Amino acid sequence: MKKKIVTKFGGSSLADSGQFRKVKEILEMDPARMYVVPSAPGRRFDGDDKITDLLYRCHRMQAAGEDWQETFDLIAARYMDIAEELELKVNLREELERIREKIAAGASADYCASRGEYLNGMLLADFLGWRFMDAEKVVFFNAEGVFDSEKTNVVMMALLADGLPSVVPGFYGVKPDGSVHTFSRGGSDITGAIVARAVKADTYENWTDVSGFLMADPRIVRNPREISAITYAELRELSYMGASVLHEDAMFPVHKVGIPTIIRNTNNPEHPGTLISLTLPVEPTLPTITGIAGRKDFSVVAVEKAMMNAELGFGRKVLQVFEEAGISFEHMPSGIDSISVVVSGEALAPHREEIVRRIAELTQPDSLTIHDHMSIIATVGRAMVNNCGTAARLLSAMSRAGVNVRMIDQGSSELSIIVGVDDADFEKTIQAVYSEFVG
Repeated sequence: MKKKIVTKFGGSSLADSGQFRKVKEILEMDPARMYVVPSAPGRRFDGDDKITDLLYRCHRMQAAGEDWQETFDLIAARYMDIAEELELKVNLREELERIREKIAAGASADYCASRGEYLNGMLLADFLGWRFMDAEKVVFFNAEGVFDSEKTNVVMMALLADGLPSVVPGFYGVKPDGSVHTFSRGGSDITGAIVARAVKADTYENWTDVSGFLMADPRIVRNPREISAITYAELRELSYMGASVLHEDAMFPVHKVGIPTIIRNTNNPEHPGTLISLTLPVEPTLPTITGIAGRKDFSVVAVEKAMMNAELGFGRKVLQVFEEAGISFEHMPSGIDSISVVVSGEALAPHREEIVRRIAELTQPDSLTIHDHMSIIATVGRAMVNNCGTAARLLSAMSRAGVNVRMIDQGSSELSIIVGVDDADFEKTIQAVYSEFVG
């Protein structure tokens, strides 16, 4: 069976005509690269605008009755420059005028924003001589805006089954009423994964401006090591805790069917990048940890009551209060007479008094306190399960750094150890743990 590779290129990879040429060279390096998903043009230099931001600005200004023509002219100029420098044949002026008219007529924010990928997809298809497949024909949402994965997979699989090299713009699709709907920002990653699933790709390559993942945030740890390979489960943990190279939702379509993903650098195509796979071997030489990531500004709602363990439904009542307020909890460490609920400080703030009142009303606790400004840090690694004393090493490193542990949690899979510390100790903790396990 013929090998198939789906490639997704981010905004920095398609910011100007020079980047378009790099993309074409990358695609020509391997004939298996038959499907490409482009983002809208990103920044060309510091201080430059992303096209998507300019399109959102047009929508806001039009809705406010302000003159948005100058902003739209900036957008048009970017695309016209690319088309002229690459000597493309597509009738770009006609497309731009159609979009201008729709914005003037009050087009939705989703429609406006989606035109960045739409236009870039048309230009790239023209430049490559490939088929342009409008995402409105192959990506579907229901009336509430929820992605319809199964309909999308069936339709996309059928339309791409002929094996013709195709360009499918990322970020958007269509609702049953024909209106354009978008994924969240970064949604081109999701479209790329959807295409990979539909064509049963051997590999999904996500091309960006970095050469894969690092073991820690380089703004916190100086020159952290690169991650050559990582499992989807490990990446899920790190992405949730703040690692942001790949859109978190983009993991699911390819993870579901076991397609490996590779993060590659458009500006350094010879670099192997980071392989993300369903399973990877745990070798003796493998580092104990794969990576460290974390987030700040959590709050801990601590409830204490004597004989709590004998009171049927106590935990359910506590969580019911957060459900009523529309707040998801992050972690829930507990003891025999205590339970703590860790939530986003930002999400808690507008409901703080109501949360306290309702928990007190439903559970009659002995004490109820809220501790703010806590950071959660995840140390992740598939090799931790085979290394005795990992938790002890982590806590010892934190102790030597003078960091007080406010919370610790380790799942049954032993894939990660999560600690809670004061926000003021966030950077210090990551540095200490990295130094202990990596050096």
